[in-house]
Amino acid sequence: MNSLRTKLLLWLLGAVAVIGAGGAWVSYEHALEEANTFFDYHLQETAMVLRDQAYGFAPRSGLPDEVPAYDFVVQVWTLDGLRIYQSRPHTVVPGLTQLGLSTAETSNGRWRVYGVEARGRVIQVAQPMNVRESRAAKLALRTLQPFAFLLPALALLIVWIVRRLVRPVREFSAAVRARRPGTLEPLADTGLPDEIRPVVTSLNELLARLRESIERERAFIADAAHELRTPLTALDLQVQQLATSATLAERETAIDQLRAGVARAVRLVEQLLALAREEREGQRALQPVGLGEIARAVVADLLPLADRRGVDLGIVGLNDVRVDGEPESLRVLVRNLVDNAIRYTPPGGRVDVALEQRTSSRPQLALAVTDTGPGIPASERERVFDRFYRLPGSETSGSGIGLALVRSIARHHGAEVRLLDAPEGGGLRVEVLFPLS
Repeated sequence: MNSLRTKLLLWLLGAVAVIGAGGAWVSYEHALEEANTFFDYHLQETAMVLRDQAYGFAPRSGLPDEVPAYDFVVQVWTLDGLRIYQSRPHTVVPGLTQLGLSTAETSNGRWRVYGVEARGRVIQVAQPMNVRESRAAKLALRTLQPFAFLLPALALLIVWIVRRLVRPVREFSAAVRARRPGTLEPLADTGLPDEIRPVVTSLNELLARLRESIERERAFIADAAHELRTPLTALDLQVQQLATSATLAERETAIDQLRAGVARAVRLVEQLLALAREEREGQRALQPVGLGEIARAVVADLLPLADRRGVDLGIVGLNDVRVDGEPESLRVLVRNLVDNAIRYTPPGGRVDVALEQRTSSRPQLALAVTDTGPGIPASERERVFDRFYRLPGSETSGSGIGLALVRSIARHHGAEVRLLDAPEGGGLRVEVLFPLS
């Protein structure tokens, strides 16, 4: 049973029952207290009247056989504890007790007793407590009788109120259930209780993020299809050129061009898949990772590419400081930075990879990739992080995905990417600042 309405009804009806039982108990206790006060007073009055009327205390001299109205039992005792009179001889009553009011236990139950001394005798008037308790119960029941008739009406009223209060929630649930799968418009929150509004607000925020994600995916697919069309068209032309090659030299040239085109297409697909994976999976479980080890492995993998392009690729000041990260994503980040630097650096240039630990305002580890290429104008440094964006007039082949992928991975690691001028003038310095605990 997980219905809010059912739980609310049970709790409210249970609360009414508990409060009713508590009220009955309080009413009974109050009635018992009043009965005790009333009967104690009559015990005293009876004893005092008998004291004033009894002379010599001869048997039955001025003494009643019994007091039937309140089940009083009258006893007369000598001061040395000898009973000389009892109004109900066959009733089990308390023995001689202290003067004044007292409560005594007998095999016949509890008794309330009042004793008074008169002319060397003790007059004792006793009453069983069950008489008082019975009278109190009757008084309490008489008091609660109207509520017994009101309780069913109160229960029906509670059921009606609960149903009316939860109706907006049920209508909201029905409206959500009736929506079509592709409907992402915000949900209306008019007429809903304040307790439900935060849920609707959270759902609307979720729908907005989902709509944004779907639009981003659509744009990504459209851009990817557009970007893939160019290399695939080039591959088709190169295959045709290979098929029409007449000489061995022409065939070898066509094969080299085809091989390069396939490599570019494979690289573009890899970057597209990596970017899609980063945007889809978002933040993943992080673990301590040696960024220096990853950087050394990437540099070793890209040394052949740097040698072919005549670029001096080197490592400067790498250490074993660890950051919290996902190893494969960090490898993609470092590879994209170094690969871009190599491709945009002219022959005879230099690319340096470094790790620097900084503690100016907060502990950080800076991954820096510096090249001696043409650099990026300050006005274009924010736009180059857009997907598929390439600098106007750029002669280097590329997909325009690398830096977008770098920023996406950096954000998932809580890092910041900065584009700066190279320290020696000319060229670009890319810094990725990772937080250190």
